[in-house]
Amino acid sequence: MQLLRTRLIEKDGKWYQVQELNEKPNLDHIETVSGSIDEYYTYSELADTRKARPQQRRLFFALLNDIVDEFIVPQDFLKAMFYLQYQIYTDGKQISLSNGTQSTVSDANKLLDLVIDFMFEWHVPFKKGYELLPRDQEYYLFECCRHRVCMICGNKADIHHVDVIGAGMNRAHVDHTKRHVMALCRKHHGEIEQIGQQDFSAKYHVPVDGIKLDVETLRKIGVQGNYGKTTN
Repeated sequence: MQLLRTRLIEKDGKWYQVQELNEKPNLDHIETVSGSIDEYYTYSELADTRKARPQQRRLFFALLNDIVDEFIVPQDFLKAMFYLQYQIYTDGKQISLSNGTQSTVSDANKLLDLVIDFMFEWHVPFKKGYELLPRDQEYYLFECCRHRVCMICGNKADIHHVDVIGAGMNRAHVDHTKRHVMALCRKHHGEIEQIGQQDFSAKYHVPVDGIKLDVETLRKIGVQGNYGKTTN
């Protein structure tokens, strides 16, 4: 995984991305995968190249403390484990959250995503790190939905539809991939319905736009709907 410098070019009302590669690509591999060396698809995301923030460091160690409390393991062991996991995930890239680090905000976010994912998978309660969690981060909202954990309090959650489904409409006949959802427990689900989205957002300092989920995720969390012939 390498960081590519990208330039945006506008031509005839259309926008194009031009990426500068620091080494010659494997043309044989490209042709094998795409059938052509002139046109192929890649995945890209906007990288935040600012240096990793102190807030990210505080969140990382607060979450490690939550895991320490749950499993009674040394913090240094967990730090080394997640650093190694990050290195494997990024094909050998090193990371550091120390003062003077060369790691970026995007690098630190990838590391935090690995820790948050671990905590959801192993049902580790968010305690010390809960108030520091970036609830506006799409990955966190996705994980809350995927594991049916309330984004406000961490308790067992229902899937709340931001795009209201009309009364009398059969939810099993709805394509939920086209609707925005949030994970909220019964208490907070009822509260957002009672006080409205804007007051709810202001009270808990969370976004209320929701996110869209793919078919596989919706099926795994038991949301039945009309998904055509798409299979897992």
